[in-house]
Order: sequence, then structure tokens, then C-alpha cells
Amino acid sequence: MNRLIKAMIICALLTHSGWTKVKVVASTPDLASIAGIIGGSEVEVISIAKGAVNPHYVEVLPSYMIKVARANLYLKVGMGLDQWADPIIDGSRNSKLTIVDCSQGVNRLQVPTGKVDASLGDVHPQGNPHYWLDPANGLVIAANIVEGLCKVDPANCQAYRDSYERFISDLKIRFGIWEKRAATLRGSQIVTFHDSWPYFAQAFGLEVVGFIEPKPGIEPTPSHTRELIELMKGRGVKIIGMEPYFSNRVPNSIAAAAGAKVIVLPPSVGGAPEIKDYFELFDTLIAKLTTAKE
Repeated sequence: MNRLIKAMIICALLTHSGWTKVKVVASTPDLASIAGIIGGSEVEVISIAKGAVNPHYVEVLPSYMIKVARANLYLKVGMGLDQWADPIIDGSRNSKLTIVDCSQGVNRLQVPTGKVDASLGDVHPQGNPHYWLDPANGLVIAANIVEGLCKVDPANCQAYRDSYERFISDLKIRFGIWEKRAATLRGSQIVTFHDSWPYFAQAFGLEVVGFIEPKPGIEPTPSHTRELIELMKGRGVKIIGMEPYFSNRVPNSIAAAAGAKVIVLPPSVGGAPEIKDYFELFDTLIAKLTTAKE
């Protein structure tokens, strides 16, 4: 780390005590959105990753270290998704930073039972880390965030707990609405580009029967593509969902051969212009899927 970066971080730390709002940095915009809802006017929240960018791969930049140097609280996705956050946190030299792993308490899916190595692709030893895509896990995330906020700002702890109770009520009401809107999706089979969707599929009754990637993080091969086309034809699968940060070349080719359609499914807040918060993420995903099924 060069002298200029060190100086900037030191200046950020020296001015830290002069701020009135709790500074929160989150790895992803989904965690940031929930933190903003819970913290309200008492917090200032920023996200390192952007919603339309693959959250597995984030370049470690000095500017991120400076942001974390100014923070009271850091929110991690955990489960191996945001390992890039560790060098950012270490580089911030912020000894007063409280770090919260928002995956604590999540009912984890796809936890490997055998040896995990590179031959399996980008498989996470602690399970699939896309847990925020089940609204029930939004409650777990929020509970973890509340504890973190209470630790760094005990004076406003009751206000954070009150916000959490309102968040629970709002999310339960919205989940009931989402379930009704998604009723036609139950039992539907889809193919997705990456294995981002087991939690969402479990929550709303979808069945993901295949992936464009032969293994997580591995580019599709011609043989895998042919097998996937035959699978889709045999099962009558008509929808391919893909994240906005992947190329649509192979999905479009498969869809044309299998008589299906490709839809872009943003897995995070900010992944599309209309997705400004955690609630709108599910509004958009369900709307896209139900429209595609019509």
C-alpha cells in the first residue's frame, strides 16, 4: 500500500469520531438495502458490489479500503461468496470496525458432503451463498444487522429493534402477495445460467432442472449445450433465466433450438433500474417469471 493511500486512510480514521450517523458498508446492495430499512435516518449505508455485476468477483481497490476505514459496521454475505471483502477490510486498517456475517442462522442449501476441489467448479464448501433470494432469509439477515447496529450504536438500539419489527410485518405481508402472484409458477421447470436460484426456487415452488454452466463458474461446452437442449425438449422447459452479467449468446442459441425464451433475472438490488430496494427485487423477479410463463 503506497504512502498516499495510507495517509488517506489515516485521515479517514482520525475524522471518524466527528460523524453523527453510523457508517455501514455492505458487500452487496441486498444487505445494504436491508440495513438502510432497519437503520433509517440513523445510518449511512453503501455497497461495495453493484447489483448488475457478478458478486463473486469484485476487484479490490484502494477506494474501497478508504470507505471501510470510515465505517463502523461491515456486512458480509459470507459462505465464501465475498472472500474479496477480507483484503478490503484488512487494508482499511480500521481496528474499531465491527464485522457481521449475515449468513449466520440461515438454513443453508447445497452444503457439500464430500471433498470440494476445483474439479467441481466454483462450489462453496459452506453451501450455496445466494440465500438472500428467499424472503424468509431476509428476516435472518435483518436480525443479524440489528445485532450489529446495536453493538456499534447502543443508544439507538431500541429504534433499530422497532424498525426490525416493522420490517418483519412488512415482509410477511409482501410475501403473502408474492405467493399469490407466483401461484402459477409452482411446479414450473426452468433452466438458469448459474446456480443462483435454489433459495428462490424453494420459496416459490420452481424446479431448476439444468444450468447453462456445466459446473458453477465453468464456461458451457458444445457437448453440454447439446445435452441441455435435449433435456429441455424432453421436459418441455420453456424458460431460461440468466443473470444480467453473463453473455446471452449461448442462452439465446439454446432457447432457439429448444423452443424456449430467455429472460434476464437480476439476483440483486440494483440489477435492473426498477429494483431500488429488497422488496422491489421480488416484485420484479416474480413479474418477469409470471409474464414469461403466459
